[in-house]
Amino acid sequence: MISATFQVKFRVLIDESYFCKSIIGFNFSKMDRIAKLKAFIDQYPADMFSRHALAMEFIKLQRYPEALEAMIALLGADENHSGTYYHLGKLYEQFGDQENAISIYEKGIIIAAKVNANNDLRELKGALSQLKDEMDL
Repeated sequence: MISATFQVKFRVLIDESYFCKSIIGFNFSKMDRIAKLKAFIDQYPADMFSRHALAMEFIKLQRYPEALEAMIALLGADENHSGTYYHLGKLYEQFGDQENAISIYEKGIIIAAKVNANNDLRELKGALSQLKDEMDL
């Protein structure tokens, strides 16, 4: 259960970003978003959404080793975060590590089925099938 304080602080973070970006045209730099997400994660380490958002920010900046580290840390904290397996598998593919990508997709398929995350399950199965086709497996 997320505390009311957490919900308010998170809402303020989102409102602040929306207000600055949409209302007055100011856009936080990607580095500011990373710093804010890291600070938020330090304060609320159980918040998996922020951990996932941090990894995605690293991907947007093409800081792939940091994205990989963030995703592995996220799954270490909550292996049932099924949406992360797809992105982690894609990172491994980008690194040319098809063996780990296949392993991650397969584990993600098991987790997504376990937690009834049907969209994640479909994406993971598709990514695994496509990778195996490309590798002629």
